[in-house]
Amino acid sequence: MRRTTQWLLASAVMLSDPMAAMADDAPEAPADKVVGSVTATNDYLFRGLSQTNRKPAFQPGIEYDDASGWYVGTWGSNISWLSDASTPEARISSSLEIDIYSGYRGNLSPDWAYDVGLYTYYYPGTYPSDFTRPYTTEAYASLTWKGIALKYSYALTNLFGFPDSKNSGYVDLSYNDEFSPGWTLNSHVGHQDVSNTPGFSYTDWRVGVTRAWANGYSIGLGYYDTNAKRSAYTNADGHFVGRATEILTLSKSF
Repeated sequence: MRRTTQWLLASAVMLSDPMAAMADDAPEAPADKVVGSVTATNDYLFRGLSQTNRKPAFQPGIEYDDASGWYVGTWGSNISWLSDASTPEARISSSLEIDIYSGYRGNLSPDWAYDVGLYTYYYPGTYPSDFTRPYTTEAYASLTWKGIALKYSYALTNLFGFPDSKNSGYVDLSYNDEFSPGWTLNSHVGHQDVSNTPGFSYTDWRVGVTRAWANGYSIGLGYYDTNAKRSAYTNADGHFVGRATEILTLSKSF
């Protein structure tokens, strides 16, 4: 689901650093631009839950940023969580996630920034006739002060295949600190509320470090965990997808 932490950080850095030039003693408006990234990871986690059943993922993304602050982008990844839920009687073939999003971001002051928009998660494939489609659209809003960011995502549709789960929400509090040039400490805690589905709401958290270079490459190592119920988030293979795990990522932004 979903832009990874590294893609979010890379996008935030590039988009909060507008280019300016002096002409006749007046600043020039920041130019439109296209940014993107490719990421390889040993396990694709979204909100603390494995989407690839402990297997690697490859994740490209690209975004157009207008000088006004408006942006639109797409992001993708291989997944297995839907096919992992298949049974002989109810086969699911989806193995790809494609996300499309658009929003507006800007600065309120040198230290304060905001971001609002819509994000859609799409999973092409075939599903049983009585299966609730996992396609999800969320509205989101975030407020950032220096390295602290608070974001809320609100489901305008059913949430990732849960029946009658419209109006679910996810709150995300994160702190990122560049403690040395090129080195960033990443920390996060979030809570997923799943409406009308008792036992599936949970909290997730993360701590990690990212090393970035001027050529656009970065490598990240993080420790992730949740308090999700094992009975709710164990797949057909018997793997608990909300377990504590270490994640290694290699990214290239452009």
